[in-house]
Amino acid sequence: MRRFALLICAVVLSLAGEARGQETRTADPYVVVLGIGQDAGVPQAGSFAHPGWRDKDRSHFATSIGLVDPETGQYWIFEATPDIRQQWYDIHVETRPSQGQLAGVLLTHAHIGHYAGLMFFGHESAGTNQLPVYAMPRMSDYLRSNGPWSQLVKYENISIHELTDNEWRSLNSRIRVRPFLVPHRQEFSEVVGYIIEGPNRKVLFLPDIDSWHELDDQGVSIEALIEEVDIAFLDATFYANGEIPGRDMSSFPHPFITTSMRRFASLPQVEKDKIHFIHMNHTNPVLDVDSDARQSVEASGFRIAFRGQQFDL
Repeated sequence: MRRFALLICAVVLSLAGEARGQETRTADPYVVVLGIGQDAGVPQAGSFAHPGWRDKDRSHFATSIGLVDPETGQYWIFEATPDIRQQWYDIHVETRPSQGQLAGVLLTHAHIGHYAGLMFFGHESAGTNQLPVYAMPRMSDYLRSNGPWSQLVKYENISIHELTDNEWRSLNSRIRVRPFLVPHRQEFSEVVGYIIEGPNRKVLFLPDIDSWHELDDQGVSIEALIEEVDIAFLDATFYANGEIPGRDMSSFPHPFITTSMRRFASLPQVEKDKIHFIHMNHTNPVLDVDSDARQSVEASGFRIAFRGQQFDL
């Protein structure tokens, strides 16, 4: 019953959003959620019993957000996921009737769900011409030095734009981004989150991190980052230890949602309202809108991101 009620609500919001987009949407830039799953999407390859194979409402693309500037017709995609074909289509349709152009891709790190989709910009597929790809120095070197990604550079399908930790980079005259280093597995590249700033609001995009206390050790407080922004998309890969049967998950390099909720429990509700959990593994029970875990998150004052969600900047 709850799933049906949420579906009706989503339809109403979708229609309202469509009307706003066609009649009253301002020219302010905005962020749109393009996917909420962990790197491998939901369901994952080989997980044959997952209901998402049969029920598309239970399937989810890998985590990505889009950034749109209606005034210029430009849009950017954060993360080049394995699902970027559909995500690129989604954001292109989102920009109608202007039919905007992809102005760049911004990467957080070199794990498969965050950069493997670059392959679709090659000459076997879209064959883009000097598409700006924003990345940190190690990530940039990795792309330049390792095939098949180096071929994208050689053939000028992409043009790498190096970023610097904690330095603002303007995307156009109204939008800028600030990458910041975060602790997470760094086999091939750094790992960053982003602050995205528009004319009026800021968004935090932090889909992967080992733990909040390791971020503390770097001299950065997650609470301070949340306070700085208006919306915060935070790593929610796993809900709690025991989620994967037969495995001790205590050493997994992600903060459990339950851990995050305990840490953020004392925040004022205005700060909790900013937090939208994202990047859920296919085992994460919060993906089921009827689950006790989902209801616990929402009852505690937090939110779960969903595809198509929009926030004005």
